Amino acid sequence: MSHWYEDAAIVPDEDIRAAALQRQDSLTKPKGSLGQLEKVAVQLAANQHSNTPVVDKPLIAIFAGDHGVTTEGVSAYPQSVTAEMIRNFSRGGAAISVLAKGLGAEFTVVNVGTVYALEDLPNVQDRRVGSGTQNMCVTEAMDVEQCEAALAVGRDIIDEAGDINVFIGGEMGIGNTTSAAALAVAHTRLSATAMVGRGTGISDQVLAKKSAVVTRALSKHLAQMKNGLEVLRRIGGFEIAALAGAYIRAAQKGIVVLVDGYICTAAAMSAVKINPSIRPWLFFSHCSAEPGHGRLLTKLEAEPLLQLDMRLGEGSGAALALPILQAACHLHNQMASFDEAGVSRGND
Repeated sequence: MSHWYEDAAIVPDEDIRAAALQRQDSLTKPKGSLGQLEKVAVQLAANQHSNTPVVDKPLIAIFAGDHGVTTEGVSAYPQSVTAEMIRNFSRGGAAISVLAKGLGAEFTVVNVGTVYALEDLPNVQDRRVGSGTQNMCVTEAMDVEQCEAALAVGRDIIDEAGDINVFIGGEMGIGNTTSAAALAVAHTRLSATAMVGRGTGISDQVLAKKSAVVTRALSKHLAQMKNGLEVLRRIGGFEIAALAGAYIRAAQKGIVVLVDGYICTAAAMSAVKINPSIRPWLFFSHCSAEPGHGRLLTKLEAEPLLQLDMRLGEGSGAALALPILQAACHLHNQMASFDEAGVSRGND
């Protein structure tokens, strides 16, 4: 039986890619002098099947969920902070709320699985599929039905969005850097100590505990993790699965994805393992201060646009990188060619 998340993404147009490369080489600049901006513009053109790519209609969706692994003492903050931060997002007080407003982006917060249901809040959607995940050191984080439901939450957010052409996902969930590190270890086969970082700012003692927790979880589940979906459901989180579902659906609908930090990159890795065809649609905003993030980006053969030593999450790094994608499009579409400008070409 096939599932929606296995359907192929829209395939980039190679003829338009070639034309975009030729255009970049004809513009009034030394070849390659705009670096990654040229690569981004060419990939966007191929993806969108357009000689004039655009990313001017963004949706920012923050997915939130609680993690059973917090009972292992892996976070500097209590689990109640997940719900408290959802309220902060709703009031407009969080970093991503401020950045989304500045960008004029469509903005929503999606509760995929806090331990306790929340009151009705502006801009917050209640899509809870469970009261937090289970402790992945003891059992599977999600059962099959919960994982499928969380993936579908992400799908539905994309399907219900207005006229958008770029998607930024963010996350909130105390304990989710532990889950992200476990996913990263599972997909890279590097050690827990290489992939575990300080998250919200834990001590050396808690850092060692966090590495041990990831190692225990992997030891428990490794033999059963036969594919990307099984890895995700056994050691992932509700918000991470929702992100993966949103990334997959966006690529299936021809919507550009701008991936945020470590947790979002772990979700992107999960999404690619489930559906490899989506990879060309994923653009990576930044390399965070979490040590495992760079290693995960390397595994994905991803070139992040920024390196600002951030480790906030929430989609904040992706929001900061969106103007770079937009600038890449403007330059590609509006710069004059040497012939148009009457400028002499240099020797190649």
